[in-house]
Amino acid sequence: MKFSFVMSVVCFVVLLVAVTVLYMILAGLGVFDAISDTINSLTKQQGETTGGVDAGSWFSFFRVFGYTVLVGALNVLLITALSTVGSVIYNLAADLVGGVEVTLKEAE
Repeated sequence: MKFSFVMSVVCFVVLLVAVTVLYMILAGLGVFDAISDTINSLTKQQGETTGGVDAGSWFSFFRVFGYTVLVGALNVLLITALSTVGSVIYNLAADLVGGVEVTLKEAE
């Protein structure tokens, strides 16, 4: 359980760094501005200059980072729980069947 928790926390940190770097690259390239402009132009009424859906708030850094933290925390809980249950089931099966025994011979 300890090992799976530490590994899932490490994966959580890697996820946060990857999403931050990817967001900065995409924001620097103007991808989110282009998507927001397209959604705004598709959802506003004909002949109006304003209105439509405010898609810019969908792609704010804090919203994306917040969803990433939420999904990452859920992953930490699920990975820890499932790894623990999986290791218990494996140990029970290995005790029942006998497992695999490896014997190493000492070199002379």
